[in-house]
Amino acid sequence: MIRLLTRAATAGLILSTASVVANAAQPEPWQMGFQNAATNMMAQISWFEDYTLWLLTPIVLFVLGLLAYVIIRFNARANPVPSKTSHNTTIEVVWTVGPVLILLAFAIPSFQLLNSQYQPQTEPEITIKAIGYQWAWAYEYQDDEGGEDVVFDALMLKEDERTAFNKTDVGAYPRLLAVDNEVVVPVDTTVRLLVTASDVLHSWTIPAFGVKMDAVPGRLNETWFHARQEGIFYGQCSELCGKDHAFMPIAVRVVSKDDYNSWLVAARDDVNGANQTLMATLEARRTLARAEAE
Repeated sequence: MIRLLTRAATAGLILSTASVVANAAQPEPWQMGFQNAATNMMAQISWFEDYTLWLLTPIVLFVLGLLAYVIIRFNARANPVPSKTSHNTTIEVVWTVGPVLILLAFAIPSFQLLNSQYQPQTEPEITIKAIGYQWAWAYEYQDDEGGEDVVFDALMLKEDERTAFNKTDVGAYPRLLAVDNEVVVPVDTTVRLLVTASDVLHSWTIPAFGVKMDAVPGRLNETWFHARQEGIFYGQCSELCGKDHAFMPIAVRVVSKDDYNSWLVAARDDVNGANQTLMATLEARRTLARAEAE
């Protein structure tokens, strides 16, 4: 009995892992909150959002109750002779010190989070340059060891292009988010991202990473991310940039370090071929995992 339960639990874990790898983070219908965090930075952002909400809620309720009390207790009918009080030291101290303490409660974790966004966990191992243009993204992998850089464009896939790129699964490659060439990075690796634009303002954003960096023509902005799980993560340009602003998605495929190294070697000669090989390898691995689970 224990062996059967263990086998069932293992099968469930394999299937759930395979599902996560195939489809890590993307917008969901009627989604109200953030996407699941794929980096420690996004986890901190999610915590700060919850912290702010719980801190603000009692303040809003207190102010609402205070307003209701004043309206009822001191209206002209209930209080025909208005008070002529002009000074109350206790009240003035409370409404000065109270807001200062509240602002400190917001400011301290806010500044800590802001500082963390500019301080990578470890020294970046990979540098990628993202260039926004109307209306797609171009990427350059900068090889510090003197090897050939990997350069490619990432354009949104049209519906009639899915078959050619073996991306007919709308669950893993959603409409208006799937691209022909994803950004491929290794898991558990700090990636430096240099962001710029060739024409107008754009913004490189992956919600699950907690990354949003403006792309400004003539300026090189820098950010970083450290993905802690494998899968495909989607974002979109977040700066209004023209008529096709809604059609320049961002897709990042996070894989194991071995898979990344194999992809990088192949991508120096043929990016599309390297992507197809990587996809076939991952799909074969998922198929094997499902077979073993059964």
